[in-house]
Amino acid sequence: MVWCGPPKLLLCFTLIALCAPVMGRLAVMSIDLGGEFMKIALVKPGVPMEIVLDKESSRKTRSIVAFRDGERTFANEAYNTAVRFPTKAFWFLTHIIGRTYDDPLVTQFRKRFPFYDEVLVKDEERGTILFKENDDTLYSAEELLGMMLEKAREYAQDFAEQDIKDAVITVPTYYNQAERRAVLTAAELVGINVLQLMTDNSAVALNYGVFRRKNFNATAQYYMFYDMGATSTTASIVSYQMVKTKEGTRVETNPQLTVKGVGYDRHLGGLEMTLRLRDHLAKVFNSKKKRSIKVEDNHRAMAKLLKEAERVKKVLSANSEHKAQVEGLVEGEDFAAKVTRDEYLELVKDLLDRVTKPMEDALKASEITMPEISEIILMGGGSRLPKVQELLLAYSGKSDLGKSINTDEAAALGAVYQAAFLGKGFKVKTFHVRDANLFPINVEFEKQKTAEDAGTPSRVIKRTLFGRMNPYPQKKVMTFNKHYQDFSFAVRYGDLDFLSEEEKKAFHTTLLSNVSLQGVDTALSKHKQEEAEYKGVKAHFRMDESGILRLDKVESVFEKQQAVEEKEDESTWSKIGSAFGGLFGGKEGEAEEGKTETPEEGGTESTEEKAEEEPSEKKEDAAEKKEEEEKPATEEKKSETDGEKKEGKEEKTDEKSKDKKDKKSKEGEEKKQPEKPAAPKVVTLKEDIKADVEVKDMMQLPKQKMKEAKQRLATLAKKDQQKVALEKAKNELEGYIFDSQDKLSQETHEACSTEEERTSILQQMSEASDWLYEQPDDAKKEVYIEKLKELKELMKNVNLRVFEREERPKALAALKQHINHTTVFLETVRNMTDEEDPIFTKVELDTMDKLINETTAWRDQAVKEQSKIPDHKNPTLLVEAIGAKIYALEREMKYLINKAKNYRPKPKMKKEDTTTKGNTTDSDNSKTPNETKTEEATQPAGKDEENEATVEIEDEATTTTPESQETAPETESKDEKPEETVEKPSTDTQSKTDKTSKKKRPKKKREQEETNAETLEIGSDDLPADGSDTDKHTEL
Repeated sequence: MVWCGPPKLLLCFTLIALCAPVMGRLAVMSIDLGGEFMKIALVKPGVPMEIVLDKESSRKTRSIVAFRDGERTFANEAYNTAVRFPTKAFWFLTHIIGRTYDDPLVTQFRKRFPFYDEVLVKDEERGTILFKENDDTLYSAEELLGMMLEKAREYAQDFAEQDIKDAVITVPTYYNQAERRAVLTAAELVGINVLQLMTDNSAVALNYGVFRRKNFNATAQYYMFYDMGATSTTASIVSYQMVKTKEGTRVETNPQLTVKGVGYDRHLGGLEMTLRLRDHLAKVFNSKKKRSIKVEDNHRAMAKLLKEAERVKKVLSANSEHKAQVEGLVEGEDFAAKVTRDEYLELVKDLLDRVTKPMEDALKASEITMPEISEIILMGGGSRLPKVQELLLAYSGKSDLGKSINTDEAAALGAVYQAAFLGKGFKVKTFHVRDANLFPINVEFEKQKTAEDAGTPSRVIKRTLFGRMNPYPQKKVMTFNKHYQDFSFAVRYGDLDFLSEEEKKAFHTTLLSNVSLQGVDTALSKHKQEEAEYKGVKAHFRMDESGILRLDKVESVFEKQQAVEEKEDESTWSKIGSAFGGLFGGKEGEAEEGKTETPEEGGTESTEEKAEEEPSEKKEDAAEKKEEEEKPATEEKKSETDGEKKEGKEEKTDEKSKDKKDKKSKEGEEKKQPEKPAAPKVVTLKEDIKADVEVKDMMQLPKQKMKEAKQRLATLAKKDQQKVALEKAKNELEGYIFDSQDKLSQETHEACSTEEERTSILQQMSEASDWLYEQPDDAKKEVYIEKLKELKELMKNVNLRVFEREERPKALAALKQHINHTTVFLETVRNMTDEEDPIFTKVELDTMDKLINETTAWRDQAVKEQSKIPDHKNPTLLVEAIGAKIYALEREMKYLINKAKNYRPKPKMKKEDTTTKGNTTDSDNSKTPNETKTEEATQPAGKDEENEATVEIEDEATTTTPESQETAPETESKDEKPEETVEKPSTDTQSKTDKTSKKKRPKKKREQEETNAETLEIGSDDLPADGSDTDKHTEL
C-alpha cells in the first residue's frame, strides 16, 4: 500500500492522432514482460499497433542482460554470453522480482540455476537479493529489470524515430502488491512513465475484443484465455458485454470486458519442462562414461545442455524423435543422444497432470460452468504442445480450441491499445477493462477501549477492504466511528485458503503495511468547542488501474447544524441573483454540496463499528455502489452496473425536479403561498489526519539508493551510446577502405584515373587498413572520423570524374528536353495571343526567348570544350551547372504558366449583358406571380442545401456523426412552403452555388483539415490498409 497524501476511439479499428504541430508527433509503447522473452509494440501517427523489431530484426527479444569485460549486452548477444559464462548473465528476473532473499521462490530459482549461488548476495538493509557483477558492483533486481525496460524503449524509439516516455507494461495475473511496486520502481529508474500495469491475460482479452466489438451486446458472453508461458500457466474467464456509461454530457454505449475468474500455476511452464529435459541429457552423458567430475558440476556444460534441451523440445512438438548434440561439452568431449517424444512426455508426466488445474480454479472462482464458456483461446508457447491441447480438449469437452490470435504478440498489441487510450496523443474508441483483485485484502485494528473495558484484553476487529475477485480500478472508504484518540491499523492479505499449500509459501508474510494516525484527538477537541457532532475517521483507499492499493487520505468528519437566514433579510441584489440563477438552471443547494461529505463517505459510514463482530461485506458492496452512483462522469466508466444505475437515477431525478419547478411556477402565478420557516442546514466539517505508512511486505528502495541507482544506470546508458558511436565510426572507416579498394579495380574507375594515381591510392588504403587494426580498444571515435576524412579527400577527384562521366549524359538529355518543351510552349503562346487582351507582355515573351537561346548556345559551347578533355582529368562541364540551367528554364516557364492560370478576361460590354437579360422564355413569362414568388423564396433554400452537402463532405473527411446527417432534412423542414411549389435550381445555378460554397468554406475548417492528423484503418476488410479511403474524402 502506498501513501499518496492529500487529494492531489481507432474507432474500433481507427486510430486518430490529435498531436498539434508544436507538441510534435507523440508515440506510446507497450512491453509484454515475459520471463524468457519480451515483446514490444508501438503506436504512433502512421504506425497503427505495430510490433517493434530489435536490432536483429526479431519480433521478440530475450529478457536477459549480461556483463563481461566492462561491457553490457542484451538479447541474443547476452544469451550467447550466458551459454559461455553463465554467472555473467541474468535472466528470468520476473520470477524473483519483489522477493526477499529467504523467499521460497528465490530458493527455487537458485535450485534451478545453481551457478547463481556464486553471484547472489543478500541486501541486509532491505532483505532482498543483489546480483554481483564483480567485487565492487552490485545490482538489485529492480536495476537489472530497469536495464531491460530501457533497452526495450531504445528499440521502440529507433523504430518510431522519436523519443518515447509513456508505456503500458504487462505483468502476470498472480503478481502481488510487492511485485507490482517493484516493476514500477524498475521503470522509474530509467525514466519510463508507466501509464498502467496491465495483467497479460487482460491485455490478450482486450486485443481479442477490440476487433470483435460488433459481436457483443447487452448479454454477457464468456471466454476463457489459457496461457502457458515460459515460467507459469494461467487461465482467466472474461465476460464481454455492451454497457452504458456517461461520458461528459453524453450517454455512450461501449463494450466492456470484466475478469470473472482466475486460476494459475506459478511453476508450470515451458522452462520447467526444458529443465527436466536438461537434467535427463546430463544423466545420459554421465552414464556413458565414468568421470571424476560430473557434468552437473560444470556450469558452462549445464548452460550448453539447457540451450540444447530448449531446441530439442521445440522439435519434439512436431516430430516423434530427435537427436541432441553438443560439441565439446566437457573437456573437449562431444555429446550426442537420441530423444523420443515418449521419453520426453514421461519426464514431464507430473507436469501434464497439472495442465487443467488452472482451468478448474478459474471456473470455481467465477462460479461459471464450462458449457457457458463460448470459446477457449490459447496463449503462450507451451500451449502449442499437442499433448497439452489434447488434455485441454478432454477436460473442456469442446470440439476445438481457439487459435485465432497470435499467441506471442496478442498481449503486447492489447497493451499498446490501452496505452493509446490512456495516452495524450490519440483518440481511441472506448473499451472498458475491469480487472479483478486476486488476493483479498483486509484491515485489522483494535477495538477502542472504554472505561468499562479497562483491564480486559484488546479485541482485534477485521474488515474486508477488497475481497477476492473484486473489480478494479475502484475506491473504498472505511469509517472508524468509535475512535476518539490516535490509533493505528494494519493492512494485510485476507483469507488465502483457496490457494494450494505450496502457493501459500510464496507469501512469506501476509502483512502489507501498518498505518499510524496522528491528530484524531486534536481534531476532536477543536470541533467539540463548535458543538459539532463527531462522525468518525474516514480512510480513503483506492486500488488503481495497476492493481496497487493506495491510501489517498485520512480525515476526521464532523457535522454541525447552521441556521438559515430568512429570505426577508436578503438584500435586493441577493434576490435578483437568486432569480437569475434559477432561470439558468441552477439547483438549490449546489453551493453547499462542495462542503458536504463526499459520495464515498456517505456510502460507507454505517458499515463499520456499528456491527463490529459481524463484518458485512454486503453493506460494503452497497456502499460502494452508492459511491459509484454519485461519482462525476469522468469516473463512471470504471463500473458498468453502477453507471447504468446512475443513469436511471439521474433521469428520474431530473424529471422530478422539472415537474416540481413547473408546479411551483404555476402555483406562484395563481396565488402567493405563505413561506415556511427554513430548516437548519447541516454543514460537514473535515480535518485532515496525518497518516504514517510503514510498508512491511517489501521495503522500497530508499531515496538515496534510488538516486544512486538512477545515476549508475544513466552512466551505463551513456557508456553504451559511446560504444555504439565508436563501433559505427570504426565500421564506416573499415567499410570505406574495402569499398574504395574494390572500386579502383573496376572498369569505370580505371578509365577515370591513371595507373600511378591508382597505385598511390591503393598503397595508402592498405596502410590505413593496417593502422585500423593496430588501434587500441580505448581509442576515441574522433580518431577514426578524422582518418575517414583523409581517405575521402584522397578519393575525391577520382569519384568526381566517375560521377560526372556517368551522370553527364543523363543531365544533358534532361536539358535538351527542357529546351524543346520551353520552345514549343513559347511558339504556342505567341500563336494564341489576343492582341486586344494579351495574357503575356512582349517583354515576358522576349525574356523567355532570350533565355532559350542563351542556354542552347552555352550547352553547345560547353559540350564542345568537354569533348577535348580525357576522362582521367577533371571535367569542366559539371552536372551541377547543367542542373542550374534546367532550373532557370523551369522557373521561367512556371511563372508564365501560373500567370495564365490566374488570367481573367476583361468583362464584356454592358449592351451585351442587357440583351442577354432580355431573352426570356415563354415558360418564364407564363408563370403566375405566386409561382414567381414561391420560386424566389425557395432559391435561398437551394443554396442552403448546397452548403449542407458541403458540410457533410467535410465531416466525412473526419468523422461523420448521425447529427450531421440529419442537418439537411431539418433545414428543409423549416421552409413551410408546399412541397409541390419547391423547384430545384438550374444546373448553372447549382454549379455556381457549389463553387461559392467551396470558396466560402470557413478558414478555420480548412486549417483544421490541413493540420488534422492522419486516420489509419486497422483490421477492416472493406478499406485499404494504406488509408486511401481517407484521401478520397479529402478529394471530395
